Amino acid sequence: MNESYYPSQDPILKFKQEMKLRKFSSKTIKSYLHYITDLLKVSSKNPKTINTDDIRKYLEDLADKGLSASSLNIAHSAFKLYFEKILNRRFFANIPRAKQPQKLPETLTKEEIHQIFGTIQNVKHKLMLGFMYSSGLRVSEVINCKVKDLDFESRLLRVRQAKGAKDRTTILSEKMCPILKKYLKNKGANDHVFESDRGGKLTERTVQKVFSDALCLSGIKRPATCHSLRHSFATHLLEAGTSIRYIQEMLGHAKLETTQIYTKVANNNLQTIKSPLD
Repeated sequence: MNESYYPSQDPILKFKQEMKLRKFSSKTIKSYLHYITDLLKVSSKNPKTINTDDIRKYLEDLADKGLSASSLNIAHSAFKLYFEKILNRRFFANIPRAKQPQKLPETLTKEEIHQIFGTIQNVKHKLMLGFMYSSGLRVSEVINCKVKDLDFESRLLRVRQAKGAKDRTTILSEKMCPILKKYLKNKGANDHVFESDRGGKLTERTVQKVFSDALCLSGIKRPATCHSLRHSFATHLLEAGTSIRYIQEMLGHAKLETTQIYTKVANNNLQTIKSPLD
């Protein structure tokens, strides 16, 4: 029986079906199912007898184990969706979400980015990270990008079905366009821009390792990741005077408040302030 067309009476399968219908990502579905099955296992209870105290204790145990606020809130969202939407139970009023720590994004200076890129000998790897930085892309967006998404004439890039299942448009670097054109000359419109050596789409882990290896070789002692290139893209545009509304659009942020975090790391104003000692 195909679970996509015949609703299951098993509450866990119904939960999975519900998430598929809502077009949740496979990563989210996997995480939600993990927390639901683990809760039922730990509590040794039937889903219909789980109560507020069971969930509060489970979340407290996760917090004691050192799980991040983000992970705790994923578990919270899983339980809320499962018990309220699937089982039609209403007992979440007194279960708070974890407070997210207000961390500033880890950005790199232009000099540090050049230093990191300078350690890379592999043409594809250097182009891949340059592409990520110059267009403000997430790792998943780099590996999913196809040749047909690049508009060299307008110097624009269509990012399809990114986070939140949204399409958006961002910029292509004028400097990178001729290099990309040459790199893609033997590829078809539906081919991925960057593929593995064996053909097919790259994994996120491969891209992350390319960056971490280059960071290590550069000698820069910073807790930077691939995502730091996206943070740096936004910060450097802001420092150059680009409207924060444009940056919000290119990053695909639903709320302007999300983009405004970069005003706290941009150097526009702080560099002009002199220390009292000076």
